[in-house]
Amino acid sequence: MSAVSALSGCATPPSDPAAREAFERTNDPLEPLNRKTFAFNQALDHAVFRPVAKAYVAVVPDDARKAFHHVLDNMKEPTLFFNNVLQGEFKRAEITFGRFVVNSTVGFGGLVDVMTLSGVERQPADFGQTMYVWGIASGPYLILPIVGPSNPRDAIGNAIDSYDDPFTIVANDHGFSDLTTTRLIIGGIDERANVLEELDDLEKNSVDFYAELRSLSQQHRAAELLHGKAPDAAPDLYNDPDHPIQPAPAANPKATAVPPVKATAATTISTHARQQAQAARKRVRLSHVSRCAALRCAGRAT
Repeated sequence: MSAVSALSGCATPPSDPAAREAFERTNDPLEPLNRKTFAFNQALDHAVFRPVAKAYVAVVPDDARKAFHHVLDNMKEPTLFFNNVLQGEFKRAEITFGRFVVNSTVGFGGLVDVMTLSGVERQPADFGQTMYVWGIASGPYLILPIVGPSNPRDAIGNAIDSYDDPFTIVANDHGFSDLTTTRLIIGGIDERANVLEELDDLEKNSVDFYAELRSLSQQHRAAELLHGKAPDAAPDLYNDPDHPIQPAPAANPKATAVPPVKATAATTISTHARQQAQAARKRVRLSHVSRCAALRCAGRAT
């Protein structure tokens, strides 16, 4: 009931064009509920995740952390490959396949990202992005417990990616589910450790940490969905739905320009009238001055 009341109280778009554009961009009709979940996540992060991530950075050498990160990324490459295929991004799928083969062999199971060192960058893709390509709407902005910023489409996409992950399937089929759990924990610690300074600075310098994180996460996700391409500008950004912009009237083809002779005559008449008005004002001023002088003289005489 609280979620329904929050939705009904916050879901009315403003009519001002700029405010409406900001409202649609944030897409956060469940903000009161999201802020409560965000507060829970923050408490859990400060109590558990952040201290563990800081200890991980302090204890594990930088080269070892990079190697773990490369292995985790390499294990995700098959999922990236399938999603790129589903999106019709066959060139990106080809690059992903090559990265996985080379890094798994020459890179010793992904400990070394040989392909990135050779200039062949990773080609991120996930099922949430795939559903975006298929035209499925994202739904409202959501803060999920522990997971953090998301939306219904991405939440479903992440669940499908986790379920269909080839390494997870093999591990579970062979009774090694503990390896899947260990991979999940190490992956979470790795992700948190990679943004320690950034999140600390953002939280310290933000007037509204929730709003700042919402804005940054949505911008980052929008860039991922478009593979880093700039989005098209909204054509009706400044068009108020209550007061739509009216098109300019078309020029009247029958309208004719004022002939030069008539225009010159009109200018001459206007100039002459202006000169007469100036002369009349001058006469009035002289008359007024003379009258004042006569009054002053009369006053002195009395």
